[in-house]
Amino acid sequence: MEKGIGASKGYGIGKVVVYRPADLSYTPRTGCDPETEKKRLTDALGRFLERNERLRERVRETAGDAAAEIITGHIMMLQDPYMSSEIEKQIDEGACAESAVESVCDLFIAMFSSVDDEMTRQRATDVSDIKQEMLGLLLGVRTVDLTDLPKDTVLVARELTPSMTACIDRECVVGFITELGSKTSHAAILARAMEIPAVLSVENAVELYADGQLVVVDGVRGEVVASPEEDTVARYMQLRLDFNASRAENAKFVGKETRTADGKRVELFANIGTPEDAENVLSNDGEGVGLFRTEFLFMDRSTMPSENEQFEAYKKALLILKGKPVIIRTLDIGGDKEIPYLGLEKEQNPFLGFRAIRYCLHNPEMYRAQLRALLRASAYGDLRIMIPLVTGVDELRQVRAMVAELMAELDEQVIPYRKDIPIGVMIETPAAVLVADRLAKEADFFSIGTNDLTGYTMAVDRGNAKVAYLYSAFSPAVLRSIRHVIQTARDAGIPVGMCGEAAADPMLIPLLVAFGLDEFSVTPTSVLATRKEISRWSKEEAERIAETVLSLDTEKQVVAELNKYA
Repeated sequence: MEKGIGASKGYGIGKVVVYRPADLSYTPRTGCDPETEKKRLTDALGRFLERNERLRERVRETAGDAAAEIITGHIMMLQDPYMSSEIEKQIDEGACAESAVESVCDLFIAMFSSVDDEMTRQRATDVSDIKQEMLGLLLGVRTVDLTDLPKDTVLVARELTPSMTACIDRECVVGFITELGSKTSHAAILARAMEIPAVLSVENAVELYADGQLVVVDGVRGEVVASPEEDTVARYMQLRLDFNASRAENAKFVGKETRTADGKRVELFANIGTPEDAENVLSNDGEGVGLFRTEFLFMDRSTMPSENEQFEAYKKALLILKGKPVIIRTLDIGGDKEIPYLGLEKEQNPFLGFRAIRYCLHNPEMYRAQLRALLRASAYGDLRIMIPLVTGVDELRQVRAMVAELMAELDEQVIPYRKDIPIGVMIETPAAVLVADRLAKEADFFSIGTNDLTGYTMAVDRGNAKVAYLYSAFSPAVLRSIRHVIQTARDAGIPVGMCGEAAADPMLIPLLVAFGLDEFSVTPTSVLATRKEISRWSKEEAERIAETVLSLDTEKQVVAELNKYA
C-alpha cells in the first residue's frame, strides 16, 4: 500500500493506464525570421484557443460552469497582453517560436512557484500545462489523447493537468493517481467536480504501477492498494457503496440553513480567488464568501490593476452573489511573492517581513486605489473589508482613517457606497491573539486564518520537512488560541469566522461548535459535507468533547481523542 494525498474523495477500483507525455524536445534556433515565427505562433495560438473552447464546453457538460472556468483561465492567461508581448519581444530578437513560448512560460512558472500560497502556486501548474500544449502545437506533436480509455480505468501520471482532466470520459475513468499535486490544484478541483476519486503525491507512481494492474484508489484516506486480494476488493466495494450513500445524504442539505443539532444558526461561506469563482460558491450552495483573495488580480500582469479594473472585479463578484455577504481581503502580498512591477526586495525571512498590511500601509497610493474600488463596489452588494496579518490596533486605525478620507472624497463626488461598511481583521499572528480584546473594540468582525496562525504559533516553516510534524491545527497551543479569539469576539459582541482549511475538518468542527464560531468558510466543494457535519453536533455534546480535548497535553492525544467521533 502506498500513501499520498486524498484530493478527491471516494473509492475507485480498476485497472491501471499509465500516461506518459509526448516527447517535446527540440533544438532551439536563433536568428530566425520574426515574421515567419510570429505566423507560426499565431497559427498555434488559434488552434490552442479552438481546442480549449471545445474543452471548456466539455467540462461545462461534465462538471459544471464553475469547473469550466478553470479552462477559461487558461484561455485568458495565454491572451494576457503581458505574456503575449513578451513572447513576441523574444521572437523579434531572433528566437524561434518554441524558445520564446518556453522561456516566457518558464518565467511565469518560476514567479508563481516561489509563492507560499497554495492557490497561487497552482497557477504555475496551469502555465506549465499551457506551455506543453503550445509546444506540442508548434512541434506538430499531439500532447494529450485520453479521450478513448477503457472502462474502469485508473489513470496514473506524473502530474494531472486541467487539459488532461478535461479530456477524460468520467464514465470510463474510476480513479486518478499522480506523483505531484495537492488538494487545491485545479486538476484536483476538476476531479472533485467530476466525482472521480484521486490520490496525489504518490512517490514514483509512474514506475510503481503497470498497465493493466488492478488497483484500489482510496481518495478518503489518501491510499493506493495494488493487486488487492479478493476480500480486500470486496471490502472496498462496500466502502464505495457506503460512501455513495453518504454523498447522497449530503445532497439532502442543499438549500437548507446551516444549523447545529440543537438549532443554532451559523453561516457557511466559501473561499474564492477570482470573481468567476463566485459562480462556484452558488453551485455548491454556499451562503456567501468568507475570503476573496484579491492578490490574484495583481498577478500575471506587468502593471498594477487600476482602480476601475478592481472595482469591476469586486462588483462582478457581488452581482453574482446577489446580496449574499462577500468578505474581501485587501492585498496580501509580500517578499515571498515575486511580482516584478511591485519592486519587492528579496528578504531573508519573507514570512516575517514586508508583506500584507505592512506593505499596503507603506504604499498608500496603491492601497487607497484598492480601498476606493472596494467602497465603490459596496454599493452593489453586501461587501465587507478584511485586513490581513494584523499585529496591533494601530494598523486597523490607519486603515480606518484612510477609509474615512476616501468616503469624504466619494461624498464630494456624489459616488454611492455603503456608509456602514464593516471592516474586520484576520487573526493569524500570535500578536493578534494576545491583543484580541483590544482589536475587538475597534474591528467589526474577526476571521481566523488557521494556516498562518498555526505556522506562526508553532514557529514552523511548512516547507521544511524536518519540522512539518509540528504543523497541526490540533496542537493544544493552536486550539487554545482559537478558543481565546472566539471567546474574545463573543464577549465584545462581534461575529467571528474561520477561513482556513481547518474550518471544514470533521474532527475540528465539534470543537468550533463548542467554542461558538459564528461563520465557517471552506472550499466551495466542501460546503455540503461541512453543513452536514455541523448538523451532527449540539452545543452540549460538543462542549463535553472540548472539555476533554483541552485537558490533553499533546497533539497526538488530541487527534486520538477526536478520532473517536469522526
